Amino acid sequence: MVSSWKLPNSVLRASPIFMSEKRMEPSKLLFCLITFSIFILMFSFLFLLQSDNSSLISESVLRLVLVNNTSMFLSPNSDSISDKLPNSSTLTSPTISRKPSTRAPDNAWRGLNSKTRVNLGQGTNKTCDTAQALLRVFIYDLPPEFHFGLLGWEGKAGQIWPDVNDIPPYPGGLNLQHSMEYWLTLDLLSSNTPTVIRPCSAVRVMNSSEADIIFVPFFSSLSYNRHSKRHGKEKFSLNRMLQDKLVQVLISQDEWKRSGGKDHLVMAHHPNSMLAARKKLGAAMFLLADFGRYPVEIANIEKDIIAPYRHIVRTIGGESAPFGKRPTLVYFQGAIYRKDGGAIRQELYYLLKDEKDVHFSFGSVRSHGISNAGQGMASSKFCLNIAGDTPSSNRLFDAIVSHCVPVIISDEIELPFEDVLDYSEFCIFLRASDAVKKGILLNLLRGIKRDRWTAMWEKLKAIAPHFEYQYPSQPGDAVDMIWKAVSRKRSSIQFTANRNNRFSRSQLTRK
Repeated sequence: MVSSWKLPNSVLRASPIFMSEKRMEPSKLLFCLITFSIFILMFSFLFLLQSDNSSLISESVLRLVLVNNTSMFLSPNSDSISDKLPNSSTLTSPTISRKPSTRAPDNAWRGLNSKTRVNLGQGTNKTCDTAQALLRVFIYDLPPEFHFGLLGWEGKAGQIWPDVNDIPPYPGGLNLQHSMEYWLTLDLLSSNTPTVIRPCSAVRVMNSSEADIIFVPFFSSLSYNRHSKRHGKEKFSLNRMLQDKLVQVLISQDEWKRSGGKDHLVMAHHPNSMLAARKKLGAAMFLLADFGRYPVEIANIEKDIIAPYRHIVRTIGGESAPFGKRPTLVYFQGAIYRKDGGAIRQELYYLLKDEKDVHFSFGSVRSHGISNAGQGMASSKFCLNIAGDTPSSNRLFDAIVSHCVPVIISDEIELPFEDVLDYSEFCIFLRASDAVKKGILLNLLRGIKRDRWTAMWEKLKAIAPHFEYQYPSQPGDAVDMIWKAVSRKRSSIQFTANRNNRFSRSQLTRK
């Protein structure tokens, strides 16, 4: 078979086959042989990289790295995920497997470069000591239709969880802002894998009697985003059917009956994600974006966790612009006409739209809207975070990773990790009733001088890593911070329960 490539003339001339009868000097001959060997080596390496069956990095890992580390978001699969899910007849079987899934070695992860946030051991066999972990977590082995099946993942017969080497990517765009259910589940699944280097804040245990927290792996935000609409003559949407089935499953479990659900962690970050099930599961600890659409008897700051949105603009690295290189004073881009508490956006728009150093305009994810917003925030001194349909939005966290000092105009907002973070050190707060008064907002911001702004900017750079979701998790990132917040909340709840038991048990003893 004739090869499709040819050797350079210089190499051909150096080959013994084409040499003249006159012998070459030994040094020149050695040089030619080395050159020829290097050429063959480089050609072989390129051929291996281009081979479909010899990829050095698995496609699933590359997709996950893209989602984590770039501003290029993966488009949702155009094929209907519901076509890949079990049919509605499977929604009647409230069974949970308690058999741990097996996992293959992590060889597919090797070869990732050091610039990614993935930090894996090289066969170190180091595992977290469950006795030293802040949280010992038991995961219900719910069927895949509740979690990775919603991403189109199909395992082998009887397989509940994907292998940590072959992780289906989460859909990009605005879907990402409520994706903490994905990152937390991956973190727990990998907590018993020796080659994955991660914090030991939370560790999976296989016996629920050893657990501090019972984790409910329902991707409720993804279920709402993708499956909340009814199709054809369906009486209920797939999202509603999954919620109904989840309630049946949970309340039938011994773990739920033992505590009444108080030690269960349910993820419901999208404000509309658990509207059908929340009342029946209200005793559980919810992971939420805010309390905007929850009655206080179901969700409140005493028992529930506020988790940060996953930012959708690119994180600024060491090139963060200082005060003098941010020409825009105030930046806002997003939906302007909102209902409920978000009506203030319209009022502010008419107050600020004609100011020369203010950018206040409508924006969306279309036509490079995400990258444009990231560039705008990175070149602005202050970024407005105004209440929308609910008190919170991902815009706050976009501002934080852009090192643009957030201006929070949302009276009912609850903030993640506020028991350990003082937001007044890096945010400006203004009541809505004051913000809509002419001149109040701009006079306040123009009165903040370079030194004070720079101090807040430096603090932003320091705390920004606390709002990064990544896999594997790293010390102090969003996943690690959430587990620590759950641990603190659990301790607070246990403290209250113990105090309430002071006299009740004494009275029982007297009887």
